[in-house]
Amino acid sequence: MIKINLVREGRAVRGTGTAVSSASAVPGPTNLNNVFLAIALIAGVVVAGGWYFLENRKLAERQDLLVQKRAEAKRLEAIIKEVDNYKKQKESLKTRIDLINQLKQNQKGPARLMDRISQDLPDLVWLDKMSVVGNTVSLDGRGLNPNAIANFVESIKNDPMFEEPDLGSVTQVSSVPLVYSYTMNFHFNYAPKGAPGTTEAAAKSAAPGNEAPATGTAAVPPASTAPKR
Repeated sequence: MIKINLVREGRAVRGTGTAVSSASAVPGPTNLNNVFLAIALIAGVVVAGGWYFLENRKLAERQDLLVQKRAEAKRLEAIIKEVDNYKKQKESLKTRIDLINQLKQNQKGPARLMDRISQDLPDLVWLDKMSVVGNTVSLDGRGLNPNAIANFVESIKNDPMFEEPDLGSVTQVSSVPLVYSYTMNFHFNYAPKGAPGTTEAAAKSAAPGNEAPATGTAAVPPASTAPKR
């Protein structure tokens, strides 16, 4: 007759089952790879999020800087326009000032010229007409005798502002009283003769046609023979 010890076999089976269960609970290589992969993914997401945050912040700063630069450019553009307007006004004002100064000089010139001619004009001689073209003076006048007219010519010749005059004609226009008409052309310089900047050739630059034609009447004696006043 055969006997079987069931208790010992049951224990062995239960022990064997326990050992199998414990072995199955230990993680294998596949589980470790999955853990590492998950950690890497999380780290990548964190790094990407940080990089995106930094780049987004830089972009916002650049946009703010661009807005500031545009505002500064508009402000500077307005200032540049104002400066341009000031420059234009300055140029216009300078042109007006130069024009006013030129007009003043032109006004002083004829007044000074008339003053010197009136000083050189002797007694018994007067002017009927005077014209000024450039630096050439043309005179039409009358005198009571040729000697007085000769004295006028000599005074113009000796005046430092005037070049040697050219007496065109002396004509008797009236016998009672005795009156002679004359024409004269000469050049002038505001700077006295001999002063720096004057030219000796000014007397030779008279334009053709300025001389009055001689009509032939009484002749004027040379200035050296005219009586001194």
